[in-house]
Amino acid sequence: MHFLNFNRLEGKVALITGGASGIGEITARVFARHGAKVVIADVNDLLGHSVRDSLGQDTASYVHCDVTDESHVKATVAEAISAYGKLDIMFNNAGIVDPNKARIVDNDKADFERVLAVNVTGVFLGIKHAAQAMIPARRGCIINTASISSGIGGSASHAYTCAKHAVVGLTRNAAVELGQFGIRVNCLSPFGCATPLATEFMGLGPAEMEASIGAMANLKGATLKAEDVANAALFLASNEARYVSCHNLFIDGGVTAVNPSFHMFQYPPEEA
Repeated sequence: MHFLNFNRLEGKVALITGGASGIGEITARVFARHGAKVVIADVNDLLGHSVRDSLGQDTASYVHCDVTDESHVKATVAEAISAYGKLDIMFNNAGIVDPNKARIVDNDKADFERVLAVNVTGVFLGIKHAAQAMIPARRGCIINTASISSGIGGSASHAYTCAKHAVVGLTRNAAVELGQFGIRVNCLSPFGCATPLATEFMGLGPAEMEASIGAMANLKGATLKAEDVANAALFLASNEARYVSCHNLFIDGGVTAVNPSFHMFQYPPEEA
């Protein structure tokens, strides 16, 4: 991985849910590289401790946190403040997928509710308890992980698509409320990248997934990586984005902006 050599988060404290793997792990590494103290929150203790150890215990800590349990979320925020004295950045990144069943008649209510519990209620609880820590300081940054499924249909399951639409609505509402306290709230909507969550949903290996996504992508010559999403989170968390709030940042190479069925702007193969 290649990171910019600037301490863009120097002196900041960041809490990342789902920080033990995938986008969360890479973001933890990017944030730490840019000077932040990082609290990794996850349910996978083995991976969480491994990430913490690799970053160094002076830089990072790990807390077991089930984001659907309010007592866990409250305790995790309290642990961040106890360890580092404040909370500047809350990245509500934890998420799950349900079994990939195309027909709604085959979808189970329990799976639907489980996805919403983690992907929506978990974000709500993260915003709530981060806000309680940030309001007295009258500053802070909250970032939520959404998806291209927040803006279009047909790219993921019914439950996941509903959840990510809800995350955008929650982001906007929270941004409107918390702006008066100097707190910015935004979300990220990435296209597919070969994280453990995405490969599980697609039933593909990382290389196969990248090839599949590449075939669908509008922007050629680059493949979306978890560090691209982490770098977008870095921008939103940094002072460079100090007037960016209530925004859903798509990291999709333009794929959601076009319906490929129109076949516009198709160059002959020898010219493309």
